[in-house]
Amino acid sequence: MMENSKQELEHLLSLLKTEQEEDRKQYKDKMLNNPLVIRRAQGLTWYPVIIRESYYGVGERLILELERPSHTEIHHQFQFGKVASLFSNYNNEGTDNPSISGVVTSVRPNNIKLILFVDELPDWVDNGKLGVDLLFDESSYKEMENAINQVMKAKHNRVAELREILLGFEPAKFTTLKNPVTIPSLNESQNKAVNNILTAEDIAIVHGPPGTGKTTTIVQAIKQVVALEKQTLVCAPSNTAVDLLTEKLNEQGLNVLRIGHPARVSEFQLAHTLDAKIAAHKEYKTIKERKKRSVEFRNMALKYKRHFGREERNQRKAIMDESRKLQQEAAKIEEYIVEDLISKADVITCTLVGSTAFVLKDLNFKTVFIDEAAQALEPATWIPILRAQKVVLAGDHFQLPPTVKSVKTAREGLNVTLFEKAISRQKADVMLEMQYRMNEKIMNFSGKQFYKGLLKADPMVKDWILDIENELINTPVEFIDTAGCSFEEQLNKESSSTYNPAEADLLLKHLGLLFETLENAGKNILDYRVGIISPYKAQVELLKEKIKELPFMETMGKNIAVNTVDGFQGQERDIIYISLVRSNSSSEIGFLADIRRMNVALTRAKKKLVIIGDSGTLGAHPFYKEFLNYTDSINAYKSAWEFL
Repeated sequence: MMENSKQELEHLLSLLKTEQEEDRKQYKDKMLNNPLVIRRAQGLTWYPVIIRESYYGVGERLILELERPSHTEIHHQFQFGKVASLFSNYNNEGTDNPSISGVVTSVRPNNIKLILFVDELPDWVDNGKLGVDLLFDESSYKEMENAINQVMKAKHNRVAELREILLGFEPAKFTTLKNPVTIPSLNESQNKAVNNILTAEDIAIVHGPPGTGKTTTIVQAIKQVVALEKQTLVCAPSNTAVDLLTEKLNEQGLNVLRIGHPARVSEFQLAHTLDAKIAAHKEYKTIKERKKRSVEFRNMALKYKRHFGREERNQRKAIMDESRKLQQEAAKIEEYIVEDLISKADVITCTLVGSTAFVLKDLNFKTVFIDEAAQALEPATWIPILRAQKVVLAGDHFQLPPTVKSVKTAREGLNVTLFEKAISRQKADVMLEMQYRMNEKIMNFSGKQFYKGLLKADPMVKDWILDIENELINTPVEFIDTAGCSFEEQLNKESSSTYNPAEADLLLKHLGLLFETLENAGKNILDYRVGIISPYKAQVELLKEKIKELPFMETMGKNIAVNTVDGFQGQERDIIYISLVRSNSSSEIGFLADIRRMNVALTRAKKKLVIIGDSGTLGAHPFYKEFLNYTDSINAYKSAWEFL
């Protein structure tokens, strides 16, 4: 903690600029300095692609559906919400390839959907040789920098007061409730968290460990706040998190308005977006009518030739004036509709950066909620706080941290979130203590390591197992030790990621035995959802390839997900397998040392957790040494030799 807030924010601003430079450099290294064939291999470009369909969606946005007819085996980095460009490689004789930008709105193995930033497709798309590149997005950096500058310069206003309180230079204040709220559907610690929010004058923090119902608690708190304040702003760092909150709030009967580019909103939530609500408004027909007539008048005016007399010139001017007048009328009606929709919304939801939307420019809120705040860079978290009188932060700083590209900025503190600073510097938090996801033996290790042993398993899940009298099945936790089996790790030279083929084979063999045992006991394996996790991308890719060959995939394919730890954040499965990969003579464990990431992996399973790793490599690290002791204490330790 620095001497004052100005010093701390100046340091933060310098880190953000360094991070932006590193992010841009990595983008240039991968995209601009590499030929097409390497960009494709790295998953940054799809080429070639063909246009399957183009049409206009919500808000008259041009949507393009593209397909890559070959190379579907190549992994890629295209994701929902990323900025991308469609380009033509038709004339690649030293000249720049033409391109148009858009946002990725859905991705399948060989299909991608873009919402474009243009009204119509250019002629060059008909030439073929089309591809899609990922783009570097500068806009979020500009918004973060602008927010820090505003917070730093704030004087004698609410932003200045919140700055000092959130950074711990002034104490947070609370009132007392004469009649504390008791919501029947919430447990004791969840109700305590809601009352903490209602009594806070400046900041309240909801600390939600895995499976403790953080979203449920936040949604109920938002309902209470709306009843008192009529309207609130709810933000999260990712579009996925915002969409989830939008869905849950809508289910509670609240009028939710989702702000954001339709391309970044999931298809299920489009009905709540501003564009969709404008299109459904009773005055929208008038806008369409005015715009249509405006275009007709403009086309009429443009029919006049260059050489004509004064009368024709005046006539053309009158027609153009009428066209402009109709456009202005349409714009005014749209402005009225937007104001009407915003004023009637109980809750406005958006991403942190999305809170800078033009339609919100003059709005301030008594309370602003920020969910998943422990996954948000501090500069981004300040953006919606600029609109707040009071801030509610929700998250868990013992799960995944925000993504930071620069080793230097991470080392100097950019990966420390405002959530972490506030929870350590203020007494404004309530931790949710009852978890509803996992068997007690799956919960206990993380509960002790990260949550001071305060977590309790609800009686409904406490003894959850797969429910068969068989040691392979009904043990909630298994650690399968590959020490002494010569399961050496390998390095993928292209991606610099580590993988372990023998460990992958063992994992899939164990999974096959598990399914076989379930079926022999008369169980329907389709009743179980399975997650296979590895911290290493190369191991994930290897597992995805190997699992395709297994006979049970015909039946279970849709019930099995294979992904990195990050890909499983916020998810749960009946059965989870974790492949730790590292096996070497020097006890090198790389980023397995990021124990917060391991906390996420270890807390996804509901009924059965199987971890495969080399105790000889892992045991030198204190966290994994404790884990090995824990598995031994609950009779969960097995040797890989038992399965070979």
